[in-house]
Amino acid sequence: MFRLDFRRLLSVARQEIGAASALLIVALGATAFLAIADEVAEGETHALDLAVLSALRVDGRPGTLVGPEWLHIAATDVTALGSVTVLGLVILLAFALLACLRRWGEGVLLVAGAGGGLLISQGLKLLFGRERPEMAFRAVEAVNASFPSGHAMLSAVVFLTLGVLAARFSERRRVKALAIGAAVLLSLLVGASRIYLGVHWASDVLAGWCVGGAWAMACWLIAYLVRRRIRPPSASDAT
Repeated sequence: MFRLDFRRLLSVARQEIGAASALLIVALGATAFLAIADEVAEGETHALDLAVLSALRVDGRPGTLVGPEWLHIAATDVTALGSVTVLGLVILLAFALLACLRRWGEGVLLVAGAGGGLLISQGLKLLFGRERPEMAFRAVEAVNASFPSGHAMLSAVVFLTLGVLAARFSERRRVKALAIGAAVLLSLLVGASRIYLGVHWASDVLAGWCVGGAWAMACWLIAYLVRRRIRPPSASDAT
């Protein structure tokens, strides 16, 4: 059964550029994550991670961020966009909107994707158990293990899923590009803020982006195949 489903997935990917792109993102994201995880497990990334973190601090003062005060405040505001609390509220409101529109499939995709992403994030943190940067580097409080970055991963999952769903509601390519572009930008900003604020190593964030993007696209592909089984393809299916 698994082999038949996989062949069907490849067949659909050949016909739809959206599905092909999503499949490529899943493969590249998973491969990149495994490569980063291997380097982290062997301690090969520590020197580079420390160099990046030190470059974002005033020389000789690890507790002092480079840049103006407004940038420190902005980074703190942006990093909150990737918190479980804020993302949970976003998901709740988005699900309510989709329910009002009777788009139950999209609502389930969003909730399942976010819930699965949270479980994967916590599971990987327990598996690797990596320590966060020293307290001297941290500008905000943080809990649990460091690898991969939960903020980077979950923001990628939620924002990319919302971006793809938003793109489906418009026929204009510019609107689709804006929806996807905004989702990617938000994910990048959240991850970058975690490094800047000293609560994650750069490799944590890179890994979070990789596995988050891969999971978001994997969920989309599953929903895509389910939808194709239920009804025949139509022009509105393209994203």
